[in-house]
Amino acid sequence: MEIELKYSIPTPKVADDIWKDKLFFNFEEMNSREEICFIAKYFDTSDCDLAKHDLVYRVRKEGSKWIASLKWKGYNEGALHKREEINVPVDDDIPDPKVFKESEMGTVLMKLIGDKPLESLLETRFKRRRFRIDTQKGIFELSIDQGEIVTPYGKEPISEVEIELFSGETKELEALGKSLCEKYNLEKEERSKYSRGIAIIKANV
Repeated sequence: MEIELKYSIPTPKVADDIWKDKLFFNFEEMNSREEICFIAKYFDTSDCDLAKHDLVYRVRKEGSKWIASLKWKGYNEGALHKREEINVPVDDDIPDPKVFKESEMGTVLMKLIGDKPLESLLETRFKRRRFRIDTQKGIFELSIDQGEIVTPYGKEPISEVEIELFSGETKELEALGKSLCEKYNLEKEERSKYSRGIAIIKANV
């Protein structure tokens, strides 16, 4: 399960200030800082069969690597987002549901799609700056994302910070988020990048 906090960042300066901040310096994992460009495509049938069943199929380029992701049972409580997720390395951005065939949800995915072609509904393009936090009780990753959501009906900027739980307790994740949120007066981001893109599409069809 993917568990993370999301907060919107008001300005590019605040994004830079968070990146340079020593707030988590004592817990930062050495040599974990990196900057990487992400380009993601989200796929569904023309009848939106996946969306109707709360399934998200994404293929994302992370630097030079391609990763296919299947997400389901997504929900959030304020800034806290939780969802089940499978990630599989792939060769390119061509959708191939069979890469998930070894999983139960992969079987569900293929049954929902049947013989229908998959279409790219929207894309996200952003730069991610990230580093890991190791508190000895848990491991987390802080990411700053800046870019845009692109749909056939318009674009929307991405400017947010995420803290993802890799191991440990959710309450410690929330404590880290509270420290960051209070220092920079951040707003909770209750929507995923995908749901924000879908909202643009729904407003225009």
